[in-house]
Amino acid sequence: MKELITAVREARTRDVPALLSELDRTERRSALAELKALRKEARSWPWEKQDRLRKALLVAGAGCHTGAAGCAAWIGGRDLQVWSRPPYSMLLDVLSNRDREWLGDVAHRLADRPATAETLYELITRLVKASQCAVPTTDGFVRGWADALSASQWQQNRRPLADALRTDPYLTVLVPRLFEVAELPSSTLWFDEPDDPSRWHVALALLADEGLLERASLVDACVARLIRGGKPGELRFFLALLRQLVLTREEEAERVADWTAMAADGISTVAGHAQEVLARLDEHGELYVRSLVDVSGSLLFRPEKKLVRAQLVLIGKKLRRDPSAAGELLPVVAEAFGHADIDIQERALKLVARHLPTVDAAVREETALSTSLLGPALRTAAAEVFGDLMDGPSAVEPYMELLPCAPVPRRVEPTPATLPELVEELVVLARTASRDATAFERALDGLVRHARTDRPALTEALQDALAGSWWLVDESQSRVEQRLRSEAGITLVLAVLLGRVPMQAVQEGRAAWAGSSVCVHAALKGVMKARLWEAADAVLTGSAPFLLALPTWHTGSIDPAVLVERLRTYQQLEVRPGEADFAQALLRARRGGQEAAAAAEAAAGLGTPEGDRLAAWLRIDRPLATVHRFDLDRQESTARGWVERQPADWTRRALMASEENPLIQQEFPRSFHWLGSAHTPRHRTCDHWNDHSDSWIATLPEDGETLAAWLLPAIATCVTDEMKDVAQPLLGLVELDGPAAEAIHLAVGYALGARYPEDRLSGVDALLTLAAQQRLDATLLGEQLAILLGHRLVKLNRLADSARTAAATGAYRTVLSVLTPVLPGLLADKKATARGLSDLLSVAAECAEHCGAVGGAEPIPGLAEAAARGGSSQLVRQAARLKAAWEQGSGRT
Repeated sequence: MKELITAVREARTRDVPALLSELDRTERRSALAELKALRKEARSWPWEKQDRLRKALLVAGAGCHTGAAGCAAWIGGRDLQVWSRPPYSMLLDVLSNRDREWLGDVAHRLADRPATAETLYELITRLVKASQCAVPTTDGFVRGWADALSASQWQQNRRPLADALRTDPYLTVLVPRLFEVAELPSSTLWFDEPDDPSRWHVALALLADEGLLERASLVDACVARLIRGGKPGELRFFLALLRQLVLTREEEAERVADWTAMAADGISTVAGHAQEVLARLDEHGELYVRSLVDVSGSLLFRPEKKLVRAQLVLIGKKLRRDPSAAGELLPVVAEAFGHADIDIQERALKLVARHLPTVDAAVREETALSTSLLGPALRTAAAEVFGDLMDGPSAVEPYMELLPCAPVPRRVEPTPATLPELVEELVVLARTASRDATAFERALDGLVRHARTDRPALTEALQDALAGSWWLVDESQSRVEQRLRSEAGITLVLAVLLGRVPMQAVQEGRAAWAGSSVCVHAALKGVMKARLWEAADAVLTGSAPFLLALPTWHTGSIDPAVLVERLRTYQQLEVRPGEADFAQALLRARRGGQEAAAAAEAAAGLGTPEGDRLAAWLRIDRPLATVHRFDLDRQESTARGWVERQPADWTRRALMASEENPLIQQEFPRSFHWLGSAHTPRHRTCDHWNDHSDSWIATLPEDGETLAAWLLPAIATCVTDEMKDVAQPLLGLVELDGPAAEAIHLAVGYALGARYPEDRLSGVDALLTLAAQQRLDATLLGEQLAILLGHRLVKLNRLADSARTAAATGAYRTVLSVLTPVLPGLLADKKATARGLSDLLSVAAECAEHCGAVGGAEPIPGLAEAAARGGSSQLVRQAARLKAAWEQGSGRT
């Protein structure tokens, strides 16, 4: 037995099977106990040493287990998985003396484990073959089977997949399960080449034609999955297979209800296919009017204009062939009067007008009721169609702009007063990925307070509450220290309190320079780390009664009078504030106004160095750093040349520069010095582009404009690099006090033109929030958008989508005020894409129809010329529409 344990420790995997064969049942049980201890011990070893041990430990432990459940759990252990090829042959060798039923039990137990069924597919199939048991059908095993087949075909130069499936013993059992698994195998999602024989949808359809698979079952399964819905990629696979099966007209006619369901609720590609099938059925007279009414009621309200237009065309063809159907179809068409797109409204109105004379009075009256849904531009045309059936003219109600409620500053709740409350909040922060800056600050202050009053009780309570955390049980102290040095969260302080990080490391952390010259993200993280090391020292020594930097408002700001009183308490207790804590408190103190002036007088009266520094800080009537537009090539501030000119293979970006603040360099701790340095835009985006935290915004709550300028390179990647979820900091920036000038408005402009809807929605929320706060400079934002568009940094269709979303909330005047400075340059730019510009003109026209003209009612330069070009293009039509609405709203004829 000792030889076995030695061989495992030395990672001599090849020797393990022979050594196991010499052990009896009792000796294997004893060896298993030592192997379990070795496995636990290895968790604290360096990764490289663990990896060498895994294979030997895996084979030895499997051979020593006598129960199938224990053996499966050992083989499937995550910490025993190896990166190189697993030792399957040796595993089967050490298990070869077990009976078939036992081996089958292990196989099925491994297949039942979601974490191992897919990765251990090869081992499971070998065990199934050795035991001759039934093949497992779990989701993970099915995915492993499919991916293994595809991999083998690629290794054979993309040999037709059908060749492998024909001889596969699991074909008829596992193929039906492909339509039932919660997540499809990744290999089935490769259907970019419709006729590639190595693709699953081609192979399955071929086997159905040969009779090896039941074709009707495949069709039913595809239809069921398409109706059920799911991930777009998976639905596209089932749709590709359904198309490959080439349904007959009879098969399509049997499933009218299914096509109707897909058209109503399916993703765009699925709905489009269902619509095509219904159109074919209608051409052959196999689609009843009632069915067409049912599907149209849902399709005409879908956001995809292509689908809606196609459905109106289908209804038009139906009415030409069968005019008697108008009584049922026209009321449904009239419901499209409420569609968000005015082109759809106009098409629906024309279709109704063409067939309205053929219906009776009751249908005309019913259809006329929907005219109230039409936009103002189509009311006159509707009156010509419906005449007296429309409601009589009513007094025009004065326009009222609808904006969200402006964010109201919220007071931060006091730090948890009792130990159980504090422990509960600390556990939540330590075990979740919460980015709530307020919760973090309260918990950190609570740690400092309770550690000073009763550290033993706090330590005992946290030891029990955090039991099981990786840094308490699974790692050595040196490993914990190494990993937590890069952390910037509450776990660092907790580990120090519970003895997992030595005092020497705390002192080194405090002495080290946590700042960085790389980017604002690293700098703000360095500020946080400096504060954490300082708080960790205070927790151990009890040197601080509380934290000066605890915010009083949810944005991170501190009332200056409250900070004065905190300094007064420190003075009475004869305690010197921590450098990082006091520096952070200064950055959070509200400056400007009578409140700050009164607090400055009170701070000066304390007679302490910190009181004098606070008084001087509160009297400074300027931002942390002045920001301005910057031309990187000229290395100077310019009026308009603020687009970063980069090499040909780099995307240009519009950025801001900031000036030096000597006070930060001279009086603040070293970890804060980046904040006082001068910064200019760089060609290269930092590696933290998608790294954001509420605590970073709370670091500079009184300098939102400065922080926005520093965050611009990361926010700009939502456009320049088409990154996702990088505009989230905007929502916190616009809630901060202080002016919203060029940097914040430029950040909003980038977000409005972002690649992904999530970031565009952040831009819309920020725009509406600024408007609700009466801090929006619509002309400034419009001018910046014009520059971004002029340099091809923002695409028109994305900006139009954001503008439409904002206008839909009722903020028509706000949106039109922003678009008005944008349109002249676009109308004069012959390179502007007609489609994108027509979309933007459509949004502007809709806004003008609701709120009238803005900006002194002066004509929009270039609009009249665009409207007079002639023709029926959308650009000309929308320009004429905007011109008419603008003139009507400004009182001109």
